[in-house]
Amino acid sequence: MGTTFDETAIDNAVADLVAGEKTWAHTPLRRRRELLDDIHTRTGRFSHEWVRAARTIKGLDPDSPLVGEEWMSGPMTLLQATAALSATLSALEEGRSPLDGVALAEAPGDRVAVPILPLDFYDRLLLSGFHGEVWLRPGVDADTARRRAGLAQLDPTATGGVGAVLGAGNITSIPPLDVLYELYAHNRVVALKLNPITDPLFTVYEMVFAPLIELGVLRILTGGAEAGGHLVHHGDVTHVHMTGSMRTHDAIVWGPDGKAAGRPLLDKPITSELGGVSPTIVVPGEWEDADLRFQAEHVATQRLHNGGYNCVATQAVVVSAEWPQKERFLAELRDAIERAPQRRAYYPGSDDQVAAALDSYPEAERLGPDRERVLVENLPSTETPLLRTEYFSPVLGVVELPYTGGEFLQRAVDFANDEVIGTLGVNVIAHPSTIKRFGIAFDRAVERLRYGAIAVNAWTALAFLAPRASWGAYPGHTLDDVQSGIGVVHNAFLLDDVERTVVRGPFRPLPRSLLRGELALSPKPPWFVDNATAAATGRKLTEFYATANPARLPGLFLSAFRG
Repeated sequence: MGTTFDETAIDNAVADLVAGEKTWAHTPLRRRRELLDDIHTRTGRFSHEWVRAARTIKGLDPDSPLVGEEWMSGPMTLLQATAALSATLSALEEGRSPLDGVALAEAPGDRVAVPILPLDFYDRLLLSGFHGEVWLRPGVDADTARRRAGLAQLDPTATGGVGAVLGAGNITSIPPLDVLYELYAHNRVVALKLNPITDPLFTVYEMVFAPLIELGVLRILTGGAEAGGHLVHHGDVTHVHMTGSMRTHDAIVWGPDGKAAGRPLLDKPITSELGGVSPTIVVPGEWEDADLRFQAEHVATQRLHNGGYNCVATQAVVVSAEWPQKERFLAELRDAIERAPQRRAYYPGSDDQVAAALDSYPEAERLGPDRERVLVENLPSTETPLLRTEYFSPVLGVVELPYTGGEFLQRAVDFANDEVIGTLGVNVIAHPSTIKRFGIAFDRAVERLRYGAIAVNAWTALAFLAPRASWGAYPGHTLDDVQSGIGVVHNAFLLDDVERTVVRGPFRPLPRSLLRGELALSPKPPWFVDNATAAATGRKLTEFYATANPARLPGLFLSAFRG
């Protein structure tokens, strides 16, 4: 194992998959569902090994609460995905639409909204107060949505060749989730090339996915950029999917000179998830001191979760210059960034990204135990590097717009659409009374946001975690202006015509939520970077999703409320 280039290993793997495609074409829906159930069981069985490898990669102390991130964004996420996909396959196996029994709704702009959260008793219990919908493209009606749900599994014999997946190096569930989407949404057998950062997970992935490897429909490869290049240009590979940066995407698609000449180097289709500058819009209102503190911790989490190495990490906070509570909120934000637990900058190039930000903004404030976190206040609202460059590092900017009330919201939407690169995710934080006062104008503002995931009083990472949510850029990007990528993944209902996912959460945690009239029983979310019991809660959540044993719930709730 390692990052050396082994051309023969890649060629042999692709040859195996060419043969495996025929096997996959003859694998009936029932067997495909059983494979998902087997992977689900194996994910639970090897979850401790998975998290141990992730800790090694990221340099986390075994006793750190931050280990909770690895439980929740690693095996827990895959467990939810395999269960949701299995339910979809079960419906198709019985000749039903995956949307049978699902009450579709209307969304603004002649859209169908498919509810994805909550869908069952445990969703309502474990994510009380959180809601989510997938919005389909305008004009797609409910009957069409039901008929098309299932994608390639509507005709499992029509396979799509060999897909090359270039795995992400930051979140450990991304490569497994991308493998499943290639197999089940597109009927493509898969050559997964790991990012060298995640090589320590090679054995874990092989153990989890042993049923697919033994069937001959998955091969897992290691190596660096040269190995990836050989794989994606292999003559028997029909499609490429990657997670990474716009820069890496363009290098793969265009090579060193092709973009200027308009001649792609890659001669096959590619889909991608590429991140961007994810903004958080803070709508002015009358907030209590506890609200200011909690939402500041929320924004700090959006930037600092996983050390800031998330494609959907907030990089620009948009506030009203006229908001009377602006200075208090920013003071709480500084404090939350300062107090967040120290962690190693494990992602290659992070220090260079921080240095580049400091070079562009020499007056920026350096925060955190090692002064490795950068906060840039009074950021220009246009034509400035922080809005046009994804700093894959703990760098956060604050933009103040000179408006208030409804005008601020509308101008902030324009800013997020027009001034910020990328369309993967946007967050909106607003007091419930403000949302109520704006009424339909708030709904229209959400509709106008051109992003693949929109979170209202939540973080768009919830759309990543929710297995039936779609995950990807807003539709319409092209190879020469790829922004946050092309296509979607996850999407366990296997919906066609996806436009975006919208998730909503409670403005306050329990008990203040109930005391202030919100019907939400959720405490501080376990993904908050300052949650003291995140590791225990993440492990207990993973163990619950592995078994769905209600006897595990009391201990889980106790850990969550202690956090």
